[in-house]
Amino acid sequence: MSEPSPPSNPPGKSPVEAAAGTPADKWSPRLALLVAATFFMEFLDGTVLTTAVPSIAADFSVPSADVNITMTAYLMTVAMGIPLSGWLAERFGARWVFCLAIATFTVASLICAVSQDLTMLTLSRVLQGAGGAMMVPVGTLVVLRGTAKKDLLRATAYLVWPGLLAPVLAPLVGGALTTFLSWHWIFLINLPLGLAAFLVALRLVPTAPGDDSRRLDWRGLALTCLGVGCLVVGMELAGGRGSDAFAALSLTGGLLFLGLAVWWLRRAPFPLFDLGVFSTRTFRATSTGGFMYRLTISAVPFLLPLMFQNGFGWDPLRAGAFVAAVFVGNIGIKPATTPLIRRFGFKHVLVFASLASAATFALCAMLDPGTPELLIVALLVASGAFRSIGFSAYASVQYADVAPAQLPSANAVSATLVQLAAAAGIAVAALVIRISGASGPLLGGMLAAGEAPVAPYRAAFLAIAAMMLLSTLDSLALPRHAGAEVSRPAPAPAAEPLRRRRA
Repeated sequence: MSEPSPPSNPPGKSPVEAAAGTPADKWSPRLALLVAATFFMEFLDGTVLTTAVPSIAADFSVPSADVNITMTAYLMTVAMGIPLSGWLAERFGARWVFCLAIATFTVASLICAVSQDLTMLTLSRVLQGAGGAMMVPVGTLVVLRGTAKKDLLRATAYLVWPGLLAPVLAPLVGGALTTFLSWHWIFLINLPLGLAAFLVALRLVPTAPGDDSRRLDWRGLALTCLGVGCLVVGMELAGGRGSDAFAALSLTGGLLFLGLAVWWLRRAPFPLFDLGVFSTRTFRATSTGGFMYRLTISAVPFLLPLMFQNGFGWDPLRAGAFVAAVFVGNIGIKPATTPLIRRFGFKHVLVFASLASAATFALCAMLDPGTPELLIVALLVASGAFRSIGFSAYASVQYADVAPAQLPSANAVSATLVQLAAAAGIAVAALVIRISGASGPLLGGMLAAGEAPVAPYRAAFLAIAAMMLLSTLDSLALPRHAGAEVSRPAPAPAAEPLRRRRA
């Protein structure tokens, strides 16, 4: 069945602006940087507590394993809150919802820092997650509202770096704050950042009226939130934080609820999401191959510190310093990302990024304690560069051909899938490590040449390398000129007379 062609947008307007009727003469780098900074806070707080778990457990006199509930509660709240945040932005206006999200996140950070027991910390993390859930999709809409398609690549370049850098920097930031100050500073550092972001948001974010007639699909919201919440909890438990039986039950329940949600959303008169957005091939690619891509790259910052510490016997500081090489690759390639996409197009860039990333994962599986340190650093820098190229390409192409009226739905669905992919990446990596570790000496002989401690991590890297190739296959199926309106925008009308004269 052929795909329906999305309605064309007025010249120079982004899909959001075409729908909202707000001018999109030029995009604002300052606004994009503001939104990126809030994203960074949200993404960082999702994993930064990992290194502080022993300290928190000692202060609250609870087992370290019990503290994991604070991370699960946060991730679950973010994932479950995203579907509602899209409706809130449409109903009350993105500016006020975005500012409310920053304020909620900042106040919740203060409550986290002054928590006196695990229950209070967990509840405050739920509140913090509610603020984070609104910042992610609403912030994206705020940026896209003033971005024409010809500038979409540059605007997206600002928005993708938090998702790339936060998981890599989290172990270093959390470890440094916990070691030299205390775990409370993981949250206290958000206070000046949040206050500054709130004041800047009031100044930079344009006011747009809400739609008073916008109705909330309560049934669709309930089914979607239950499905997403159960999946996140199930993946967290599958990652080694709980009962395998309960993890399987939670995952099954999540799939069932999401199946019911799809059934309802396709029939509801005013659905929470317009599932017709999946008929757009470039958006669908971010939900298939893009999901696998994000899943695998999310596993790397989880696997590397564990392999360096448990497999190589390195101390946490040394392991964290080497993982920072991935950060160097992310940043170093960033200026070249947009020119690469414009030169070769989305399809070729996505195929190259996924193949190159799979190769670096396979090479990581070959590392051992005797590998020269310079070689390890070079490999991790290359891995960071390739993951940055693919991540940026997927983030840009997903909105390239989306119809104006469908963009809010596409944005909320995409943000939800990003959260699920991040949770799934850690869960899959942890599951492979557990299965490989249980295989005992046999796996150690096959994969680690007698070095059994390294064997489970080698198996995990080989597994995510194979999964990355699924993303490659999906990218190969993309049309040759997928997203060309964004990657190779038409010349400005003013240039037409000049070309005619030259002809």
